[in-house]
Amino acid sequence: MADTPNIAVLGAGVVGMTVAKLLQDELRHCNITIIADSFKDDTTSAVAAGIFRPGTSFMGPTDKATKKWINNSWYYWQEILKSSEAPQAGLMAFSSYIFSKTHYNVTRNHLIEDLVPIYRAVDKNELALCGDGWKYGSYFSTVKIGCERYLPWMERKFIEKGGKIVVGKIESFASLPEKYDLVFNCTGIGAKFLCNDHSLVPMRGQVIKVRAPWLKTAFYGDYDTYIIPGFDGIATLGGVRQYDSYNLNVCKYDAAAIMERCCDMLPALKKAEIVAHKVGLRPHRVPVRVEPELINGVKVVHCYGHGGYGVMCSPGTAMDAISMGLDLLKGNAKNKL
Repeated sequence: MADTPNIAVLGAGVVGMTVAKLLQDELRHCNITIIADSFKDDTTSAVAAGIFRPGTSFMGPTDKATKKWINNSWYYWQEILKSSEAPQAGLMAFSSYIFSKTHYNVTRNHLIEDLVPIYRAVDKNELALCGDGWKYGSYFSTVKIGCERYLPWMERKFIEKGGKIVVGKIESFASLPEKYDLVFNCTGIGAKFLCNDHSLVPMRGQVIKVRAPWLKTAFYGDYDTYIIPGFDGIATLGGVRQYDSYNLNVCKYDAAAIMERCCDMLPALKKAEIVAHKVGLRPHRVPVRVEPELINGVKVVHCYGHGGYGVMCSPGTAMDAISMGLDLLKGNAKNKL
């Protein structure tokens, strides 16, 4: 390994920023540069509600890897949550209900039932919290990661430790502005073109931000309905999952459907002030790609394709990616490339 390795992280969303910061903690003597064309509020990560609740279809290369990513991510967020910097980092603990009028199985989550402090079936009184017709439900404790705070917090810490920021778009690994000993590809949906990866598709999401300071608990319902509290009294209402859609415009029909479903769950939302409508393209890939590759002599570790679970699972995948990267630097991964 070089005495002072020169490393680039492509992408400044939640995955890229987490990789850069954890790498900085792991390698005290290294030059790390984040290269991206979008930062903080301009990233897809900033649109996400950021609740720690993986979809049961979230998938790594193996079941064991998937569970490892989720567990390691949970403990990473818990460490920040216990610190005095939790509010600045955008971390908050809360509880959530998930209800269904038709299917019991959608209220269960085998990926976190043995991980979070509480995950239990609801009682009859709780089923009535959101009006009539709900037949099944679960209650669980979790955390929210607000990227509107987390990304600036991470960027500030990264720069304070000597990290560099470069604004620019990388069209190919051959077009990198200088020679790097190692490159982490955390470009999200941009990896589709950077890597010519046909397995990566955009999963369009749209949400409504409303002012609801009274909301302290999250609610999930059928048809991808969710109501998630946030900082400064701003809640996120969602949502949609539109496969292979590149539409970044706000759709008034999607907005109307989201508001109708959410108000059906919590009628008090009808009086909530709408603050903003947001759209983002989730980088959806099965499985999520975390693996090393040698590309035209450049040592690359890919870390992308998290779909709607990049915020919550970024630490776990980042830890694996960094481990692979260190193996590359030491020359231990030649047989894997």
